[in-house]
Amino acid sequence: MTGDGTRAVRAGLPEPAAHEPSLPGPVFAAHFHLPGDAVGPYTYGRDGNPTWTLLEEGIGALESPHAPAHTVTFASGMAAISAVLFSQLRSGDAVVLPSDGYQLLPAVRTRLESYGIEVRTAPTAHDAQLDVLDGARLLWLETPSNPGLDVCDIRRLADAAHERGALVAVDNTLATPLGQRPLDLGADFSVASGTKALTGHGDVLLGYVTTRDAALADSVRLWRKTVGAIPGPMESWLAHRSLATLALRVRQQSAGALALAEALCERAEVAGVRHPGLPSDPSHGLAVAQMRPGRFGSVVSFTLPDRAHAERFLAALTLVDDATSFGSVRSTAERRARWGGDAVPEGFIRFSVGVEDPDDLIADVHRALDTALRGA
Repeated sequence: MTGDGTRAVRAGLPEPAAHEPSLPGPVFAAHFHLPGDAVGPYTYGRDGNPTWTLLEEGIGALESPHAPAHTVTFASGMAAISAVLFSQLRSGDAVVLPSDGYQLLPAVRTRLESYGIEVRTAPTAHDAQLDVLDGARLLWLETPSNPGLDVCDIRRLADAAHERGALVAVDNTLATPLGQRPLDLGADFSVASGTKALTGHGDVLLGYVTTRDAALADSVRLWRKTVGAIPGPMESWLAHRSLATLALRVRQQSAGALALAEALCERAEVAGVRHPGLPSDPSHGLAVAQMRPGRFGSVVSFTLPDRAHAERFLAALTLVDDATSFGSVRSTAERRARWGGDAVPEGFIRFSVGVEDPDDLIADVHRALDTALRGA
């Protein structure tokens, strides 16, 4: 039985071969030699690529280390989300989405409804999606939710959905497979944007779907082929290279995020601090039961008094990039309401902790908060 760190370092590597690299370089090919009538594992670049294969084996080993699983990688997280939804739903079906999920879900809802699919929504907290589950074909969960960081009980919801004949997909982006394993908790699909913590350097767009059901994997893979939402070989290779440090990054980021959340709780001008690792967080008890110890994610959310106050704070930070993403080795923060679409106050901050020394990062945040206060 190997630990997560060991598994992440070895995930998806081929058997050692003399004088060959441990992780082969990216294979750049639009087509492959096909002598005679024999059809091998690789025929055309939209169908498969050896670089994808190794990455998919690696991700599968992390999402489902104790049972066989199938992973399909995509050009982005949204491509992966779309593949599950549009490969499984037909006109007349109903799907349950979180009302507080990723900000592009409303656009997805519009598209689903245009195809005659009924979309129901409910908040993540308190397992509220249970109330609108009857008759649905698919239940989509996002836990912890982005950006509000609420947590739902995957096992409870999955059991209820399966009793009603529904499939269950979990967006595992924020938790990562080292923080939470949805398939072990009963989900049919674990879906994530590998753009975030999985690759972790802010330089790759990637998505993936993992399932233990071969038929479901085939349907998702066919969707990828049909719409051409394939990852590039270079992006796939960079993602695989990054798996080796995932355990280190998740550990450092989670510890730093909890330390930052605790520091923010001491500031009078800061309201609504959320992080699943905080003992005072409304989701803490469920997060402890469902997520891996000490791996509650890199994201902290909180609210400053107003838009101007939040913008002064962001401008005063020196160790943090004002950017719209999370999970990078470099800390990022943004005033989330800048985009619209999220039901958050104007002063709401989504803060993603990188791998900087927590003491340095917290000191920078305190300085920025002090500067923002002085400008009030």
